[in-house]
Amino acid sequence: MNIHPKPSTYSIVAFDRETKAFGVAVQSKFISVGSVVPWAAWDAGAIATQAYANTSYGPVGLEMLRKGRSAREVASALTSGDRGREERQLGIVDRKGESATYTGKRCLDWAGGIAGDGYAAQGNILVSGKTVEAMASSFENSNSDLPERLIGALNAAQRAGGDRRGMQSSALLVVKKGGGYAGFNDRYVDIRVDDSREPIRELERIFRLYDLIMLSRERPDELVRITPGVRADIQHHLSRLGYYSGPADGTTSMKFRRAMAEYISRNNFENKASGRGRISRKVLEYMAKDKNRRK
Repeated sequence: MNIHPKPSTYSIVAFDRETKAFGVAVQSKFISVGSVVPWAAWDAGAIATQAYANTSYGPVGLEMLRKGRSAREVASALTSGDRGREERQLGIVDRKGESATYTGKRCLDWAGGIAGDGYAAQGNILVSGKTVEAMASSFENSNSDLPERLIGALNAAQRAGGDRRGMQSSALLVVKKGGGYAGFNDRYVDIRVDDSREPIRELERIFRLYDLIMLSRERPDELVRITPGVRADIQHHLSRLGYYSGPADGTTSMKFRRAMAEYISRNNFENKASGRGRISRKVLEYMAKDKNRRK
């Protein structure tokens, strides 16, 4: 007899009408939840399949969405033909921002979901329904970019009680047309924490680094002009980290330019250095906290 563990999970699927991005964020007391729950495609929508998850809901559901079926129609079609539907849980959002959530009658308490404008939040084996309510409220009241809104929803869910078995893994998947590396695919953000005592905090840490290296989304006010004072701070940190041996006096030199170029290159921050006398505030903040001395 095959016995398959059932992830105790909470998740949110969402659509950003402004950027046309879809996303899924999830946390579970289950190993590598990112390998099971989140599914999304820029030309279709986003799906979370959980509880005693039927992973075929992901690819099959996305194809239905791609053909123009609504989130509700897809949820109904997937579950109606599934003998194990009473143990399934599902969240879907489509290209119009319409959403659907489904919870089978045999999902373990507390289990349920909320389908809102542009999102669906759901969970099972939760402390209470307040976990899902907190996810929904956090998402609705945030003006951040989609990745931050989704992570914020996970944090709100955990503060409201979360999964009653605890925490173990998390994932964040955000897709949009041409959003992936060098524009060759749609995976704008694709990160996971497979096993951790604090999977949401670790997901946030990884996302901050991912943002620095992979994403180009700086607003003008996030680019800092490299004044002599800023340059002196940079020189201090580059010296502390073993990249620079000159004075931290705010003046420029070939030695400083080479040290800065090496730091940017070694940390893969090329997309955050404008080359026009400005640099991302996020790079400066990272540098100030960096403890990885050059060897």
